[in-house]
Amino acid sequence: MADVKKVRYGIVGIGKQGTWYAKFIFKGLDKNAELAAICDISKERREWAEKNLQGVKIFEDYNEMFKSGLVDAVMVETPHYFHPVIVKAALEANLNVMSDKPAGVYTKAVRETVEFAKTKPELKCALLLNQRTNKVYREAKKIIDSGALGKLKRITWIITNWYRPQAYYDQGGWRGTWAGEGGGVLLNQDPHQLDLFTWLAGEKITKVWAKAKTVGRKINVENDVTAWCEFESGATGVFITSTHEAPGTNRLEISGDGGKIVISGKNDLSMKLEFTKNDVPEPEFSATNTVFMGKPKTKTTVVKYSPFEVIKILIKNWGFQHPDVIRNFSNVILGNEDKLIGRYEEGLNGLTFSNAIHLSSWTGKEIQLPIDEELFISELEKRKAEEAKSSKK
Repeated sequence: MADVKKVRYGIVGIGKQGTWYAKFIFKGLDKNAELAAICDISKERREWAEKNLQGVKIFEDYNEMFKSGLVDAVMVETPHYFHPVIVKAALEANLNVMSDKPAGVYTKAVRETVEFAKTKPELKCALLLNQRTNKVYREAKKIIDSGALGKLKRITWIITNWYRPQAYYDQGGWRGTWAGEGGGVLLNQDPHQLDLFTWLAGEKITKVWAKAKTVGRKINVENDVTAWCEFESGATGVFITSTHEAPGTNRLEISGDGGKIVISGKNDLSMKLEFTKNDVPEPEFSATNTVFMGKPKTKTTVVKYSPFEVIKILIKNWGFQHPDVIRNFSNVILGNEDKLIGRYEEGLNGLTFSNAIHLSSWTGKEIQLPIDEELFISELEKRKAEEAKSSKK
């Protein structure tokens, strides 16, 4: 596509998030993109698009949009179950495609789509992992990859500031259901944190034990999770999340032989990273120290967004994070950049952790990875069937 000046986008699903992306591209806020088409099964949403996105072709069937010849790239903004299905359909139509999170509900569907994507290496297949653009997480990744943190010991993330009242779940019939979302806080709010958890560790998870339950809400899916995992190096991890705690917490701690990274804050632009580095790696200090209750000497550095950076981001980006991912996707398609911020296949990492958490909670057992994909689907289908039976009462 070296001769193409702009990427012609088609968006499948213009609900809340899809509408935001449609407006962003339609207003020309990505100089390398134009909105050529949208697709939605809702007559109301199509009528909205006809009124507000004049000149953009409107479809009811995404396959018709894919065959139209009007688009070069597709953004998938539908309920979770459809993500891998539509991603594969776009690839089959020889279109570049980016899916919103999560990559899907269960790993088997995503893995099969990833395998198909490998047969289309000329196409870009991305996942909208916007949290990877956050300055503090990028700095954490840089520290870890440089070796400054040393061998990983433990990752602990408490992410309980996803507060959602009952009214949130009452606004749509698909919310808070196994059939509609495929899960609760793990599938809806936490895919970015689950991605970062595995991305920053840089290691595969080998086993998971977890408890996921529903607390204080009239929903069928989980809104409270406590999970433990072990990585291939023997390092351990703890992931705690909920949507019912007020006030909530967002605190990530990553401990290694070389020190500790702590990231915390109330929202994305207020996040702060503190890296406390040991002057001597902990194992070496312990082996050579002769002082009772001695501790390694440390030095702490802090990384956060300055007020000037916050203002600049909000003015330039018409928002935060998502615009950078869209612009990156356009640039990679056009050959202006080499690397996608998030490849679709990377969605398997966080989703595998998520599926293992569910499976452990459902079975009451420690789960060895790779997970039993057929068992997961069977257990999920049981819950969907129970849900359907209960709704008929």
